Amino acid sequence: MCDAPPPQAIAPRSGVAFTLDRGQRLTVIDPQGEQVADLLAYNRHDTGEVLSSGRTLDYASRIYLTTGDPLYSNRSNVMLRIVEDTVGRHDFLLTPCSKDTFRIIYGDTDPHRGCFGNLAAALAPYGIGPDQIPIAFNCFMNVPIDAATGAITVEPPLSRPGDHITFEAQADLVIGLTACSALQSNNGSFKPIHYRIDSADAA
Repeated sequence: MCDAPPPQAIAPRSGVAFTLDRGQRLTVIDPQGEQVADLLAYNRHDTGEVLSSGRTLDYASRIYLTTGDPLYSNRSNVMLRIVEDTVGRHDFLLTPCSKDTFRIIYGDTDPHRGCFGNLAAALAPYGIGPDQIPIAFNCFMNVPIDAATGAITVEPPLSRPGDHITFEAQADLVIGLTACSALQSNNGSFKPIHYRIDSADAA
């Protein structure tokens, strides 16, 4: 078995975009713990096909996804499959944080562009515009829901240093990935995210 390639680093409050071939595996790693990573996926050959929270949660009949679960596109095709998960709690309900998030929720007068802005900038070279950014799969984000009222809260991630989630691509994809910019999501601090790409037979 070949040694795994070293992980790439995403600096705090920033984002990247890259391609993933069908069959390759993407491992998203929380190196320091309690740090969220927003993940998007697009069909590389037709970027009108994008990861869909609504389709995925509808077909799963639950909101918390983990090992074995497929992530569907807006056209009901499987884009990614979770093949390993050391945390077991991620969010697929809340949209990427943005300038408006910080303005409306936190009252910031000079708001950071957030994950939305970071994703828009990273995805622009692939011809993907801001209006094409949907709800992200928020790796490690902990969003409990009150069963009686439906109220949602954002609690500290359950991830500890070195925890990870691995996805296998089911199509040729463009991936957007961030180290989340929202204090509340990351238990009050900003930390890096690491990621690694492997072939399926090397995983």
